[in-house]
Amino acid sequence: MTTPESAPAPSKPPQTALQKLWKEILEPIVFAVVITQFVATLVGVDGVSMMPNLRNGERVFVPKYETWLHKAGVGEFKRGDILIFKPPREASAKIENLNKSAFGLWSYRPFLIKRLIGLPGDRVSIRAGEVTVNGQQLDSSWTTAFWQAQGCWDTQSEVANNVTSASIAGQTVNVVPDRQEFTVPEGQYFVMGDNRTATGSEDSRIMGAIARRDVAGRAAAVVWPIMRKTNAKYDCNGYGQPEFSGANELNWRVLTRPAGFGQLK
Repeated sequence: MTTPESAPAPSKPPQTALQKLWKEILEPIVFAVVITQFVATLVGVDGVSMMPNLRNGERVFVPKYETWLHKAGVGEFKRGDILIFKPPREASAKIENLNKSAFGLWSYRPFLIKRLIGLPGDRVSIRAGEVTVNGQQLDSSWTTAFWQAQGCWDTQSEVANNVTSASIAGQTVNVVPDRQEFTVPEGQYFVMGDNRTATGSEDSRIMGAIARRDVAGRAAAVVWPIMRKTNAKYDCNGYGQPEFSGANELNWRVLTRPAGFGQLK
């Protein structure tokens, strides 16, 4: 006769095929989707449109919960934030770089990363590369100082003298008309890349304002790579590819809003 102390533990019933499928495959996928869609995710930087502040290949941390709160009416993105978003459909249909193909089977709008310049209701204008918001010139030295030092800060092109321009690099794109002042519509944002060369960024100057519903989130911090070179040099006359040199420095950093935005009313 067995005592309660020596009784064997009841054996668990074997898992069914459906239970194994859920536990080993589906549950991790669902968990990952929930985390990346509603909590936080990482996004890779592709290209040089946010130079010198973000480099090609860096990965940024995006708090997704913040985006859902904003869409629910709690809080708002602020001028100076770096946003990840999809371009407007009309712009994607007309500008080659804003329309990607998946194995030739279907096309899609790629995610872009730019800086938020104008909020709904803001009046934005650009003249000789200088940005003005609601009649007040924005101190853009956080990025223009770099381009001035490189000798390629754009003050002459159409996009440097129109807040919206139907052409870029001499090619007509017919998405937005030439305009020297633009009032940001309700529910939309005006965004620009930090790259201030003539062809450095395809942003609201040629594709118009972006819809709040198309914003995936705010880049809050750089998390990869761990180290990076201290110096960056940009080839203004070649293919726009930067070269990096100097000592290595820790690349982990919080992406704060440049001080110039805090001075705007």
